[in-house]
Amino acid sequence: MDIQQAFQNWFTSFVEFLPKLLAGIVIFLITLVVSSFVAKWVKKIAKKKISTKEILQLIFVLTRWSLIIIGTIIALAQVDFDVTGFIAGLGVAGFTIGFALQDLAKNFISGLLLLYRQPFNLEDAVTLGDYTGTVKEINVRDTVIETFSGEKVILPNQTVFENAIFNYTQTAKRRQSLSIGLGYEEDVGSAIQIFLDVIKNVPGVEAEPKPTVRAEGLGDSTLILSALYWIDQTKNDYFSVHSDVITAIKEASEKHNINLPYPIQTVRLQKMDE
Repeated sequence: MDIQQAFQNWFTSFVEFLPKLLAGIVIFLITLVVSSFVAKWVKKIAKKKISTKEILQLIFVLTRWSLIIIGTIIALAQVDFDVTGFIAGLGVAGFTIGFALQDLAKNFISGLLLLYRQPFNLEDAVTLGDYTGTVKEINVRDTVIETFSGEKVILPNQTVFENAIFNYTQTAKRRQSLSIGLGYEEDVGSAIQIFLDVIKNVPGVEAEPKPTVRAEGLGDSTLILSALYWIDQTKNDYFSVHSDVITAIKEASEKHNINLPYPIQTVRLQKMDE
């Protein structure tokens, strides 16, 4: 009799609980379907202003999982689950885990900010901290560059975000400078004009802003000239044009017998009395 009564009580409770369970399951299944559609819709809208694939995918994932979490909480509430206590427990656990993984969290947040601001794109030539090279990967945790000498460098996004970023690709024109040591016996004005004409005629050197050659300082054995000129790196190879300028200046100095002396040292010998 006691077993029969217990079974009836359990069956009655189950019948009363069943609608709540079904409601919770239905809400959860609907959430799974709707979250995907809403996430795709949000991604489609964001695509009009954001071109980076990584951040678009991140928006999709965050939107979908946010909706799934909200739907799961609502579904659990249907079966009289202590949602408030559960959320409080998650808060304490989240704080503990977050404190332990704070460096990872900082890199993640820095990665989101970098993806949003887009200070550089893939294949851009940049200087990040102490490293100069080409950007190969942009992730939410780290940024990968390949240096011009071939090394692969993985930099935490927090380090990238907190330091100066030099992007050499996103501006079309870039200025280059060159120091020239001129012999003190040379006619400075004539040499400057010859070098200036030579630089202007090198293919890849921009006419505007105009190239300049000026005296910069007095060296130990030479008068130091500074040549400044601009290169449109969207049309020309930056380093090749610079090499051509150096070659052209050397050839012009030989043609016009302009002395570009080596460093000179004077050694004084003194005879010591025995």
